[in-house]
Amino acid sequence: MKEVKISETGMLELDIMELPRSCVLVISDGKAKVAELPVHAETSIVTYKGKVKRVNFDEGEEF
Repeated sequence: MKEVKISETGMLELDIMELPRSCVLVISDGKAKVAELPVHAETSIVTYKGKVKRVNFDEGEEF
C-alpha cells in the first residue's frame, strides 16, 4: 500500500488521473493509504479497537 499525504489542515488531495483504475483508499488513525486492487482476489480489512490493523489481498485465479 502506498501512503497518501494529508495536509496540515487535514485535507486529503488525490489526483484521480494518477490513481490505478481500480483501487481502495483506507483512512484510519490519521493516516491514509491507497492500493491497487488485484484482478482476481478477495480483499479483507481487519480492524482492532476501531483502527485498521491489516489489509489482506488473497489472490487467486479461476480454473
